[in-house]
Amino acid sequence: MAATETHQAIETVFRIEQARLIGGLARMVRDVTLAEELAQDALVTALSEWPKTGVPKNPGAWLMAAAKRRAIDGFRRKKMLARKHAEIGRDLEDERDTSVEDVEAALDDDLGDELLGLIFTACHPILSPEARAALTLRLIGGLTTDEIARAFLSNEATVAQRIVRAKKTLGNAGLTYAVPRGPERRERLASVLEVIYLIFNEGYSATAGEDLIRPALCAEAQRLGRILAGLLPEEPEVLGLLALMEIQASRLHARVAPDGSPILLTEQNRARWDQLLIRRGLAALERAEALGGANGPYALQAALAACHARARKAEDTDWKRMAGLYDTLCEVMPSPVVELNRAIAHSMAFGPEAGLTLLDEIEQGAILRNYAPLPAAKGDFLFRAGRLTEARIEFERAAELTRNERERAFFLARAAACSG
Repeated sequence: MAATETHQAIETVFRIEQARLIGGLARMVRDVTLAEELAQDALVTALSEWPKTGVPKNPGAWLMAAAKRRAIDGFRRKKMLARKHAEIGRDLEDERDTSVEDVEAALDDDLGDELLGLIFTACHPILSPEARAALTLRLIGGLTTDEIARAFLSNEATVAQRIVRAKKTLGNAGLTYAVPRGPERRERLASVLEVIYLIFNEGYSATAGEDLIRPALCAEAQRLGRILAGLLPEEPEVLGLLALMEIQASRLHARVAPDGSPILLTEQNRARWDQLLIRRGLAALERAEALGGANGPYALQAALAACHARARKAEDTDWKRMAGLYDTLCEVMPSPVVELNRAIAHSMAFGPEAGLTLLDEIEQGAILRNYAPLPAAKGDFLFRAGRLTEARIEFERAAELTRNERERAFFLARAAACSG
């Protein structure tokens, strides 16, 4: 194998092992930046030695051992410098410093849960949602800052600064980089799920730019969800989120026309839906419900997505069941966006006027005033009710509010259809 191919193979192995490696090291040295540096040092060592010796049977263990050696050497050097500057007259015989030995013992512990601990740390609520998403993609996803910046249509320098600040915040907080237990674990798990779903949603419906969807982000969120479900197989909401993402992702290729414009759910070619992802999603949902999580927010949303997945034709969709599920979701997870989706379901189940009545209640609040899907939904209800002039006004308003170029063109096309 050529040297270039060998190096590429080693880097592929490292990318697979990177998150677990950093997670284990961060838990040991209590510093995610230092953990990343130690992991990179281990990669450099592997690039030097593996072309001569071959890739070891357990590359993850090899990389961890190499990183541990670097960590111990680093602690010893720091301790030596500290001793040189120690106060004169200190009685080292009476008070022997065992910090290096303690570190060595910690590095040899069978800690377990390295990756899970890193996920919980990267998604800590003390960070902003944007910082959590960037740090999660960097540490667990293994994406570069450039890849993250392009995924979110952001500036690379901005993303890099966001990650640096996030690491500093975590370091200053004195976290243990371990999996929380008890009530804290439940609270922190909600933050983890929120971050993964934020990443997925940005891929499923891009908030800005020229592309309607970014499948790579969806795929990364699904991968994170599968990892989390493997680590926490008895957590129904983890399975609920995984089910939701798998079923939603099954429609990605049918959501966009060849020219990049969106295709409404009711008009999609369902033969293009990915049946493997649907089966995976339904299985995860069934498991979540069996664990008693049927009324969890993500499980309820997955159940809603399943209503579409089970309907071979749009007209077979059980909209009345969906309206009932949204009624429950509004109680479990009240929010204006959920209320908007409830109005859409009720409009499909009981007619456009029923949807308009619910929208009137939502419009009385100011939270969704600049949210493009609100006038878009209202335009659809009015169009179906035959009130075309009013519908055109709403579609034009939606076009003004959206930051996505494909959506803007789509809304303007719908507005034009109301005039023709």
